[in-house]
Amino acid sequence: MTGSVPTRVPLGRVLALGGLSAFGPLALDLYLPALPQLAADLRTPEASAQLTLSTCMVGLALGQLLVGPATDRVGRRWPLLAGVGLFAVSAALCALAPSIEVLLALRLLTGIAGGAGLVIARAMVRDLYDSAAAARVFALLMLVSGTAPVAGPVLGGQLLRVTDWRGVFGALAAIGAVLFAAALTQRETLPPERRRAGGLGVVARTLRDVARDRTFLLPGLVQGLGMCAMFTYIAMGSFVLQDPAVVDGALDAQGYALVFAVNALGIVLAGRISAWSVGRAGPRRLLGAGVAVELAAALVLLVCALTTRSVWALLPPLFVLVSCTGLLMPNATALALGGQGHRAGTASALLGVLQFAFAATVPPLASLGGVTPVVMAATILGSALAGGLAYVAVWRMRQPVPAG
Repeated sequence: MTGSVPTRVPLGRVLALGGLSAFGPLALDLYLPALPQLAADLRTPEASAQLTLSTCMVGLALGQLLVGPATDRVGRRWPLLAGVGLFAVSAALCALAPSIEVLLALRLLTGIAGGAGLVIARAMVRDLYDSAAAARVFALLMLVSGTAPVAGPVLGGQLLRVTDWRGVFGALAAIGAVLFAAALTQRETLPPERRRAGGLGVVARTLRDVARDRTFLLPGLVQGLGMCAMFTYIAMGSFVLQDPAVVDGALDAQGYALVFAVNALGIVLAGRISAWSVGRAGPRRLLGAGVAVELAAALVLLVCALTTRSVWALLPPLFVLVSCTGLLMPNATALALGGQGHRAGTASALLGVLQFAFAATVPPLASLGGVTPVVMAATILGSALAGGLAYVAVWRMRQPVPAG
């Protein structure tokens, strides 16, 4: 394991692991523009078509929880190849789905396979680098994976000019095949002498031990609450920013896609800043900077939502909020996994579950109060405040001692 912040990280490794880290946004965002067409073609209500998103998100969380602990016992490379291969095959089968029921089952399978790629990519970084070095590598990976939310909806929209929703899933399968080829180039990062022996009982005890470890749990909470704020924007923003009944100057579909892309580019920029500065500031200080800026932007967003109906007043604080993801995610991940050593696969799995648990539950519950700018802003501010409290505990805790 590398013990210092690397000045150079192999480009092939960054591209391969960054692509694997993009499984989530690729699986969720690429076919968003095709949802209405999908619903019409399969003769299913729009709500059922939207369930394909929720089902995939459940699969992403489940895949991480199942695969992460297993890789601590059997190594990373072969589970990675199996997961990426299954992703490509299941995406291709989605393109052939004859009914919404079959599609939902296949989307669950796609999510599980994608979750394998996500969890193993994080664990491989932890195998190779210590906490400070890993923070820089995670930030570099975000430069790659952060382009997926930008390119996904745009690419999906362009594909619909020449094909239908089935063709979009075919393109997703092709991307999976390319990532499989990239995964073939990655060597094993967990040698046999560092693997954990034992069956399900050992896995359960390891999950329990990691969940009780404050050096994992507290940064994980900061990250999960940051994802909660991010997914509140994703879940509510498309309705709030495009609804003339709740905002003045509502965006059209093309305008919203442009805003989505600009905000996602903000994540990439913040990730680049994190990668550049982590060697001097360290992941804890950068995480604190991200939390502080997120809190300030969330407060400004709520004030704007309460005092004006203009959509243009909401966009600047939303840009800052979303951009903070580029500071929160890599540094919280590095801190959470920094002391886990041979438990990195299990810890990476729990980290993914924390992310998707917050992201999948809080925004839908908040929307029961109405999909309005005030509800969106208040939910984001609540998430940011809770994340700030968790960060105070992160700042006070002792630095984790890297395990073997």
